Amino acid sequence: MTTLTKRATVYLDPDLHKALRLKAFETSRSVSDLINDALRDELAEDDADLAAFDARKDEPTVSFEAFVKELKRNGKI
Repeated sequence: MTTLTKRATVYLDPDLHKALRLKAFETSRSVSDLINDALRDELAEDDADLAAFDARKDEPTVSFEAFVKELKRNGKI
């Protein structure tokens, strides 16, 4: 099965580009493969974060001011 790919222009910091090229060489992988994997990992982490937020959406919220007052009341600050 052939996967269609989309071409994009990305501007990288020169040192990051060098590190990426070196990693590609060391791992016998293409720069594109490394970037695609990094993006997949980042998006998967975002998905996990969004799921955690969704799971906690019904929890009560506490304002910063109330939290600080509670810390003071309990002698923690």
